[in-house]
Amino acid sequence: MNRKENVLVLGASNKPERYSNKAIQNLKAEGFPVIPVHPTLKQIEGFSVKNTLQEVKDEIHTLTVYVGPRYIGPMIEDIVKLKPGRVILNPGTESRELMDALEKAGIPYITACTLVMLRTGQFLKQFQLKLS
Repeated sequence: MNRKENVLVLGASNKPERYSNKAIQNLKAEGFPVIPVHPTLKQIEGFSVKNTLQEVKDEIHTLTVYVGPRYIGPMIEDIVKLKPGRVILNPGTESRELMDALEKAGIPYITACTLVMLRTGQFLKQFQLKLS
């Protein structure tokens, strides 16, 4: 199954035990085009890695965050500039500063686990409900 909805994984990892890597694996299995973002890696799970958010030129359906709140500050402006369709703040990544910036920019966000959303069929369903 090939989908058109680009999913950006911020804080992507090439380590299979990391949740961000598990998310990439699950998104790939569901046919989503994945854009991993990591400062030094070149490829993860067969996807080319962007080393900064500024390198991302594609339209982003979902940006899923795997970067802790103490590191997200310098990335907030670039996240807002991307204008993703929504942002998922995975457990442990919740940042009041990021949430405030998203609200101000009119970008929907949810605090949830991408892996659970994928396994329960809520990944796309939740987004479609927000648009209606």
